[in-house]
Amino acid sequence: MSPAAVTATRTGPAGLAGAALAGYLLGTLPSADVAARLAATGSELRAEGTGNPGGANALVVLGKAWGYGVMGADIAKGAAACAVGRRLGGSAGAHLAGTSAVVGHCFPVWNGFRGGKGVAASVGQCVATFPVYVPFDLGLAWLTATPKWGRTVGARTLVATGVASTAWVGAASLWWRRGWPNGWAPRATAGLPVAAAASSAVILSRFAAAVRRTKVHAAGASGNRTPAPHGRGPQAAR
Repeated sequence: MSPAAVTATRTGPAGLAGAALAGYLLGTLPSADVAARLAATGSELRAEGTGNPGGANALVVLGKAWGYGVMGADIAKGAAACAVGRRLGGSAGAHLAGTSAVVGHCFPVWNGFRGGKGVAASVGQCVATFPVYVPFDLGLAWLTATPKWGRTVGARTLVATGVASTAWVGAASLWWRRGWPNGWAPRATAGLPVAAAASSAVILSRFAAAVRRTKVHAAGASGNRTPAPHGRGPQAAR
C-alpha cells in the first residue's frame, strides 16, 4: 500500500471510528475503583465523600497517596487515548480519541454510565494535543482554587473548571488561527478548539449534574427536619 493510501486510511471513517472507540474504552478504565480495592480499607468511592469515582474524592476517602495515584492514572489514560487515536486516525483521530476518553470516563458502559467528572482525563488530552498550554492550565487551576473564588471546595472547583475550560477553548482557537508551534503534539488545526469545547461541555455537564444533586439532597434534608414540640424548643428553655 502506498504512503498516500495509508494516510487516506488513517484519516478516513474507519480510522476515525477506531480512534473514537479506542479512546472511549481507555476512558472507561476504572482507576479509582481499582485504587479503592487495592487500598483494602473497605471504602467505596461511589458511596462515600462526594460519591464521585475520581482523584479528588480519592484524596479525601483513601488519602493523598492513592488520590494522587488516581489522578495520575486518569491523566495517563487521557494522554494514551490521544496517542492511540493519532496512530489510528492522524491529527483528527488524536482529538477525537481525547474527547472520547473524557466521555468514557464520565459515562462508562461497565458501571451503568455512572463515572467521574473527566477533569484529569482532559488534562491528559491537553498534554497530548496541546502541551504548550498545560503550564497555563495548571496556573489557572491554582489561582482559581483560592477561597476568594468560593466558600466551599465544590464552588471553587466549579469556578476553576469553568475558567479553565473557557481559557482552553480560547487558547486552542488562537493557536489554530495563528499557526503557532504546538510542541510534540499535532499541528494546531480547527480540531483542537473543537475537541477542547466538546470535552469542556461534557465536564461542565457533569459538574452541573452534581450541583443539582447537592441542591436536591439539601432540600430533602431541610424538609425532613421535624419541628420541636410546643413548649420544648429553645424559647421554652429560657
